[in-house]
Amino acid sequence: MPYISLQHRQTLDPLINKLALQIVQEAQGSGYDAAFAGLLNYTCTRLALKVVRHQFGAMRYWIIAILTGTFKNIADEFYRRIAVTYENRQIDKSGDVDLFQEYELEIRGD
Repeated sequence: MPYISLQHRQTLDPLINKLALQIVQEAQGSGYDAAFAGLLNYTCTRLALKVVRHQFGAMRYWIIAILTGTFKNIADEFYRRIAVTYENRQIDKSGDVDLFQEYELEIRGD
């Protein structure tokens, strides 16, 4: 969960906001809408590796496991909080794939 103390947010948010604006500017200069994805991937990857370098020096398996879990949790939380809401709205708007409901009823035993 991405929930940290107010003190940490007050310190980090201005830096994150500045970095986000820079990523957007770089992406807009690339000429295609999806350019932000590579820039964001690079930024998150380099940030994680730089934190590890500063805090621990060498890479260790347990650090790899923690980072992998952290990035997985970020993806899961994003999907749960944003994508599910978006998907449900699109289902309401356009209709669902009929076989999903068929399988859901079958699995529930209805």
